[in-house]
Amino acid sequence: MEPDAIEADGLQAYYGKTHALKTINLRIPPRQVTAIIGPSGCGKSTFLRCLNRMNDTIPGFRVEGSVHIGDADIYAKGVDVVALRRDVGMVFQKPNPFPKSIRDNVLFGPRLHRHLSRREQDELLESSLRRAALWDEVKDRLGADAFSLSGGQQQRLCIARALAVNPRILLMDEPASALDPIATSKIEDLIRELREQLTVVIVTHNMQQAARISDQTAYFYLGELVEFGPTNQIFENPRDPRTEAYVTGRFG
Repeated sequence: MEPDAIEADGLQAYYGKTHALKTINLRIPPRQVTAIIGPSGCGKSTFLRCLNRMNDTIPGFRVEGSVHIGDADIYAKGVDVVALRRDVGMVFQKPNPFPKSIRDNVLFGPRLHRHLSRREQDELLESSLRRAALWDEVKDRLGADAFSLSGGQQQRLCIARALAVNPRILLMDEPASALDPIATSKIEDLIRELREQLTVVIVTHNMQQAARISDQTAYFYLGELVEFGPTNQIFENPRDPRTEAYVTGRFG
């Protein structure tokens, strides 16, 4: 399997006695955008967080089955979870910059993992901010507090921070839901560009957004994967009546 592909095989997830994900079998192709859609509480975010083991910190959480990234089972014994999360970055629903400068936000992860010369830091800072479509807006105030940025800029800063450690996969949990339409449009443009460089998996409650930006779409309902396929097919010719009811707005 390609190193940037993801495959869930018989994935089950539990919060104590609550069965949150039920036998998920799903192969996410590399260097494409895959959208996860479905009503609230259907398991979208739980599935996303299974892909970099973010759920591990929740008391009573456990999984069965497997998740492979490339040929590696990320739930195998001895997996370095810190290294996993470096390879599989995550951007959350609300922007969460650190209370530091723009520069220190972007360089936080790389500085933890390796020694960088001043020149290397400057180059990485610029390249990460350019990849996040933020460089031109902040290049003259890199020492400013991250909280001085607008909400949309803060979210792109968080994307730059995730990209700075050079992940192979980027997970995004409703990254534009707290943003205005202009900022949302910039995030969507950025996601379209990132697909050429890495695998993107995005949870979104906005079906129009999923239709605009994704190559593949998965519809989850009550912890089950109902349907998965090319985005055009899911929205224009779904095979399952439950998917059709959801994407046409008759349900959810």
